[in-house]
Amino acid sequence: MTSAGSGAGIPLAQRGGEWRFDSGRICLDLVATSPEAPRSPAAAQEPLADTGRLEHWLVGAGLVPAGTRLGCVDGIWVSRFVELRDCVAQLVRAELDGRSAESALERLNTIAAGPPPRIRAVRDQHGALVRALCTAPDCGALLAAVARDAVELLTDPADRSRLRQCEGDNCRRVYLDTSRGRRRRWCSSEVCGNRERVARHRRRTAAAAGA
Repeated sequence: MTSAGSGAGIPLAQRGGEWRFDSGRICLDLVATSPEAPRSPAAAQEPLADTGRLEHWLVGAGLVPAGTRLGCVDGIWVSRFVELRDCVAQLVRAELDGRSAESALERLNTIAAGPPPRIRAVRDQHGALVRALCTAPDCGALLAAVARDAVELLTDPADRSRLRQCEGDNCRRVYLDTSRGRRRRWCSSEVCGNRERVARHRRRTAAAAGA
């Protein structure tokens, strides 16, 4: 894939193979690849566009089995996945805000109508059955798989009711709250949750020192 920049200014969690997959759905994990601050000057740096990032995301999301050759991934793939990401993001935000996004919905349905990847079971070097693609990775098929996941999410009343906006400072991630009692506050307890705990501790320490 052609590099779109050095990656400076892009969060560490979005570099190389260090993507996070803790949103609870593949489509939400795609939305989470959005730039942290889309209206800032850094918005020109598309997190998916740098060398290998989309490839790492496809493998990490489980859409492509590890070890699959992805030499076909290029800037067109990035553009199409960004388009789908923006459609899903609009629909999810609209759902949280209680409004509609008909144009995004129409585009999502068009993408979801495509045939998903064809898979088969093969033996690995140890004789265990593993998943493999029947043909070389196809951008449209992989897009359809993610779009169908979004359709399933948005048409399932139970799952829709579990959509949450992360309460972490400056975090825009949306996740599926499957916790007991539906009390999960952060997209990741280890990331945003830990940041809040550290900030809370510092505030208490500063207050004690002031007293």
